[in-house]
Amino acid sequence: MSVSEIDESDLITSAALEEKAKLKRHFSRFDIYFFLICTIVGVDTLAQVATNGAQGFLWLIFLCIFFFVPYGLLVAELGSSVPEEGGAYVWTRMAWGRLTGALNSVFYWFSNPVWIGATLALLAVAAIQKYFFSFDDGSAAYYIIGLAYIWFSVWSAILSFGVGKWIPTIGAWCRIALVTLFSISTVMYAAQFGLSLPATSDWTPTWAAFIALVPLIFYNLVGFDLPSAAGDEMTNPQKDVPVSVIRAMVTSILLYGLPILAIICIIPPKDLEGVSGLLDAVDKVFHVWGSAEGIMIKFAVVMFIMAVVSSASTWLMGADRAQAIASVDGAGPRWLGRFHPTLGTPVNVNLISGILATLVFLAASTMTSGDAATAFNVTIGVVLLFTTLSYIVIFPAVIKLRQSHPHINRPYKIPGGMTGVWICGILTTFWAAFASLVGIFPGLGDGMLLNDADLPDGTTRLSYTSMTFGAIIVTLIVGLIFYKLGEPTRANLVVDPEAPVDEAV
Repeated sequence: MSVSEIDESDLITSAALEEKAKLKRHFSRFDIYFFLICTIVGVDTLAQVATNGAQGFLWLIFLCIFFFVPYGLLVAELGSSVPEEGGAYVWTRMAWGRLTGALNSVFYWFSNPVWIGATLALLAVAAIQKYFFSFDDGSAAYYIIGLAYIWFSVWSAILSFGVGKWIPTIGAWCRIALVTLFSISTVMYAAQFGLSLPATSDWTPTWAAFIALVPLIFYNLVGFDLPSAAGDEMTNPQKDVPVSVIRAMVTSILLYGLPILAIICIIPPKDLEGVSGLLDAVDKVFHVWGSAEGIMIKFAVVMFIMAVVSSASTWLMGADRAQAIASVDGAGPRWLGRFHPTLGTPVNVNLISGILATLVFLAASTMTSGDAATAFNVTIGVVLLFTTLSYIVIFPAVIKLRQSHPHINRPYKIPGGMTGVWICGILTTFWAAFASLVGIFPGLGDGMLLNDADLPDGTTRLSYTSMTFGAIIVTLIVGLIFYKLGEPTRANLVVDPEAPVDEAV
């Protein structure tokens, strides 16, 4: 079949074929499962959910049922039926075209280095500062530890995937070990001292808690699609993706639900302060270990730090691959998508992510007060929403591809036929849109149309909205520039030998 007979969104560039030839298949079902655990279960936000007490646990379970499960089923179908390198970028390109895929890919990628520099690096520094050795903010040790965290994460993403994949695996085991040890300690603590259970009235759902928690919990639960960015590196994605997604779904619910439930039963929400609510709770319940308390706490903190490190590694590995494939597929500058000839990893985009994370970390560490700091914090908050925004385009792709690509072999299909597909597509897209809307307009529907009390300190509604849309518009412009720079690459479109062919064409 000639190129002219195939829709452009189903074609690939010769540059992409050249880069994909460097990839090796060594991503097994075992690896995918632990990669998913490491991607989805983020220990950095447990405290924020638990701060809302019983409401945090209540809305977590609600979104697990009405978002997380449909989301898992959706990715199980897309990841097994279109298992190409680039994952979400390829799905959106096939569904909505290369330009949409290009713009969405920048949003999908860009939030990760910002998250690593503005949140995870600071969290790792604070954990070491509090539990291992004391040093001042802004000291040499402060910057050495923060920069070491960032560049270790980048280095792990640059490593050959056959080696680098072990960091997410170790990170997943650290999460399991931390949650297991914490749960055992909680039972021991309850037996000795009793629990501080929330009052019955605390379990009554409130609109204010719902508005505050939805964006946060949504952000916590995304990540099923990330391993599919390495689709051409999977040994058997048709079988392994659905199985791994379903298993990770159950495990993730437990790894989120158990510690949050334990925290709210031990520490009143008003007392959740410090590095992490999880570590605050560890500090309290580990008294049951007596003379071994100090060693046990340090062990738990090491597990916590490893979990934070591996979160950065997995998101860099996945999102950077998606942007790299977009770039060599004519949706970005060609050089950004080059894969190393022997490592098989997108080194250039990995390095750019590291540079961006470093700049954000330095800025976050320097700007602590004043108007500039306020503007910076608001912008960072908006950029962290970019992943949420990108899913508004990714999720409905499952519906579109069922209609536009019925010829695709689907080893796994969402149960319930097209009705099930529509339900999963609509539910997930609704939550992505809702979380994004509430994030962009804080206080939306909280007692009134817009409650300015929910705005960050030091901002007005006008200034916040201006900075929000400014950040979004700048990122869209970057996406358009990327697409323009990809024009020479798009001039050489060829038939993708891995893509399913519609025999009716």
